[in-house]
Amino acid sequence: MGADNSKPSTGVPQHVFSSDAPVRFSNELVDSLQRNTQTDSTRSKQQELHYQQRLTTELEKLREKGAEELTKLSESLSIESGKPSEPSLTERLADATSSSATLAEKQRLNDMSRESVSKEIEALKKKLEGRKKLEQVDPSLAKAKEDVVTCLRMYDRRPLDCWREVETFKREVGRLEKDFVEKTIR
Repeated sequence: MGADNSKPSTGVPQHVFSSDAPVRFSNELVDSLQRNTQTDSTRSKQQELHYQQRLTTELEKLREKGAEELTKLSESLSIESGKPSEPSLTERLADATSSSATLAEKQRLNDMSRESVSKEIEALKKKLEGRKKLEQVDPSLAKAKEDVVTCLRMYDRRPLDCWREVETFKREVGRLEKDFVEKTIR
C-alpha cells in the first residue's frame, strides 16, 4: 500500500543509474569542493552583476552614439539654416507689392539666427541679474515665525496652545504689510 508515491509524477521521469563498482573521487577533488565557499545564490548574484555591468556598458555606448548623432544633426541643421535661400517668384512678387513695414519685419525674421537669438538670451539674463534682489526677511518676523514653529513642535498634539505665538506672528506680518503700503503710496 505505501510502496508507490501518492501523487503521480509530472514531467520527465527520473532515471537512477547504479554502478556495479563503487565510485571513487580523488582527495584533491573532495578537498576543493569542501574549500569552495560559493553557493548557488552567490553564483547567481555574481552572474546577475555581470549581466548588469554588460548591459550598462552597452547602454552607455548607445547613449554616446545617440549624442554624437544628435550633435551631427544639430550642426548640419545650423549650417543649413545659415545659408540664405533664393526667394521664389511668388515671394519676390509679394515683396514688390508689400509695404516697407512688412518688408522690414520679414527682413528682421530672416536675420534671426541661432547665434543672434542666443546673444539676445544672454543679454536678457544679464539684465535680469542686474535687477534688485528681494530684501532680507525682517528679523522680528523671522523670530516670530521660529517661535510658532517651535511651539507647534512642542505641542504637536495640542496646537491650540500656541495662540500667543500665532498672534505675535500675525502682528508682525500686519506691521510689515502696513509699512509696504506706506512705501508704495508715497
